Amino acid sequence: MKTPKFINRESSWLDFNARVLEEARDPENPLLERLKFVAITSNNLDEFFMVRMGSLHFLQSPGRTKKDPSGLTPLQQLRDATEKAQQLVADQYSCFREEIEPAMLEAGIVRITPETANAEQRRQLKTLFEAELASILTPAAVTDTGPVPYHPNLTLQLFIRLKNSSGKTKQAPRLAILPLMGDIDRFISLRVEDGYGYIPVEDVLAMNMQQFFPSDEVLEVVPFRITRNADMAVSEDGALDLVSQMDAVLSERKVSDCVRIELLDSATQVAERQLRKIFSVSEQEIYRVSGPLDLSDYFSIAGLPGYDHLRQEEWPPCPAPKLDLSKSLFDQIASKPCLFHHPYDSFDPVVKLIEQAAEDPQVIAIKQILYRTSKNSPIVAALMRAAHQGKTVTVIVELKARFDEARNIEWARAMEQAGVQVIYGVKGFKTHAKLLIIVRREPGGIRRYLHLGTGNYNEGTAKLYTDVSYLTSDPDLGVDASLFFNTITGFSQPQTLKRLSAAPLTIRDTLVKMIEVEIRRARQGEKAHIRAKFNSLADTEMIKELYKASKAGVKIDLLVRGICCLHPGVKGLSENIRVVSIVDRFLEHSRIFWFRHGGTPRVFISSADWMTRNLDKRVELMTPVDEPALREELEHILDAGFSDNVKARELKSDGAYHRIKAGAGKTPLRSQELLYNDSVEKANRASQSRRTTFEPHRPRKRSPKK
Repeated sequence: MKTPKFINRESSWLDFNARVLEEARDPENPLLERLKFVAITSNNLDEFFMVRMGSLHFLQSPGRTKKDPSGLTPLQQLRDATEKAQQLVADQYSCFREEIEPAMLEAGIVRITPETANAEQRRQLKTLFEAELASILTPAAVTDTGPVPYHPNLTLQLFIRLKNSSGKTKQAPRLAILPLMGDIDRFISLRVEDGYGYIPVEDVLAMNMQQFFPSDEVLEVVPFRITRNADMAVSEDGALDLVSQMDAVLSERKVSDCVRIELLDSATQVAERQLRKIFSVSEQEIYRVSGPLDLSDYFSIAGLPGYDHLRQEEWPPCPAPKLDLSKSLFDQIASKPCLFHHPYDSFDPVVKLIEQAAEDPQVIAIKQILYRTSKNSPIVAALMRAAHQGKTVTVIVELKARFDEARNIEWARAMEQAGVQVIYGVKGFKTHAKLLIIVRREPGGIRRYLHLGTGNYNEGTAKLYTDVSYLTSDPDLGVDASLFFNTITGFSQPQTLKRLSAAPLTIRDTLVKMIEVEIRRARQGEKAHIRAKFNSLADTEMIKELYKASKAGVKIDLLVRGICCLHPGVKGLSENIRVVSIVDRFLEHSRIFWFRHGGTPRVFISSADWMTRNLDKRVELMTPVDEPALREELEHILDAGFSDNVKARELKSDGAYHRIKAGAGKTPLRSQELLYNDSVEKANRASQSRRTTFEPHRPRKRSPKK
């Protein structure tokens, strides 16, 4: 059978989640870290079903037969994705029930069930039900003629079958649904000897369900959860009020079609048929599981206090070795640009820079793009303070950032009230670039200070995602950044940028030109090499360029965390291409592109993955890093990733990922551990240097006598 040139996108994404699950199955990982990976796998699957499966359901509608680059029709993609997802869910619960839970029990973390609860525990749970749960929750009857109750997306619910026990008339079983909405803990703590006991709240409700229906016999209580299609977007044609349009999309998601029902495998076929009828789903969209639904809730168990011995040693972000946050960051950046690798290096310098800009009287303007940020963002707070103090503050807020739309709408309204000029992105595109411009009036004239990064302005995820921050006051980059920003906010014609590249205009062309340089050198018999790191590689045109380079003899190394549609190692097509994926404690999120360029490497950081949506349908930035010392830091990140033989997997020509292991006589190298230790060492050296620096007290400058 001929090997396809392209790997199916959905299949590749599910392969990534399988690699995450591998970490849960790895006995070398501490127990609660393994539990955390199970929770991550569950959370990832939720998003996959909401977005990708929702899209496939739409694509396989009648009349749509166009094949994807891997040669599959929409119907074939849906069938393959469903089969693979079903297997992944089965593997996930097999891991939880057969590996994780027995180890938790041995460690003293015990899941109580209705069958194992003792008399005292039953008494406690009955009291809890009567005092709290019964007063908060409300069952809703399900009838063929009455109004359909609201069934929230991804919310645990109980399906209840009832039999009238009065004996007066013979009736079909009545049906009810109880959604677990409101401020209710998923897991209820119970006292156990020498450990921690817990019981899922759905089991507590099942044990006491009769109290909701005193005149009926409870025949069956089935926990279930529905997933709704979230692959819908605002129609921007003629949209006068984008905020209102986004509010409408959020409302539409609440009642969109159901693409998955999860329920316990103990549910009767009668219950399954009735749920399928209520939510209009096929048999293939039913996912029976052999354990508690929604394993993402186990994040709370993974974080239990008192069990640090079952977790990895903390790797707290290191203080910025190149900057003294107690002094003016503007003076320090003006003298020397800085590069930070988060979360090994703290994100504090970025937050501190914006906070100093808000207070600095010499700062006259702040311009920033916000794609995602945190719930209680200190960055947004600083921007509002700056506006209160009379500075010109302009912020592009991307309202179409999936699953963060509501938060971004809230922040946009708050900033507008504070006097910030808010722009809601660009019509027809998502603004995904990461950019901060601070304009400062100095004795030598106006100077721009920039932050250009690969990740969001979210100090929370900056502790979990690997990203790169570049702080500079380079005049040429400052001019480019201002032209780029003003093009977006002013709806003007795109300007020619000298050093920055922007999507959807020039990033693709710049990358293709850099690849072509390597091809020419390879054909001339010179060394040619491309190295790139990104989240996803799915754009067929970029993949074709890499295939062309491979055929010409260019050595190509790719670090691709998630989706990879390129097929490496295929003779005559891609035998010079190596693809490596790293799954470890931090989510690999940085984008770094390296080209040998005749021995004087060109290195870029970017907000964009090599996906069609990033290169053609989003507003993105790609930044050259030309300072030799900073370029070497980026090269070191790539070196570490390609040398990993502990947490890395390599995509082989058979289309499967194979774990890379240290061979005989080789030292195990875990790239994230290496990079963290490097940051610790740099921070310690900087701290030692500051302690041994003598700084004299200088006399206070006196005002000249008048």
